[in-house]
Amino acid sequence: MSRVCELTAKGRMVGNNVSHANNKTKRTFLPNLQNVTLMSETLGRSVRLRVSANGLRSVEHVGGLDNWLVKTSEDKLSDRCVKLKREINRKLTAPVAA
Repeated sequence: MSRVCELTAKGRMVGNNVSHANNKTKRTFLPNLQNVTLMSETLGRSVRLRVSANGLRSVEHVGGLDNWLVKTSEDKLSDRCVKLKREINRKLTAPVAA
């Protein structure tokens, strides 16, 4: 499993450890990923995702998973989230049966 947020595409970054003697050694900075169950109100079911803490805050700020997926472009989302986005869009644009 790669260390990438499924909603924001935030991944690992590379930098240097710098000692007091100014020696530089490579290191990686990993995102703060959490396994989270988010509720999709449009689909009426919950979804398990691997999301960064920053991404989770962003989802709550926008007003939920459905709003986040509708507003975010598909190139930033994981394959699972793209499928969810398409399901949500289908459900939202489907004509309401009277």
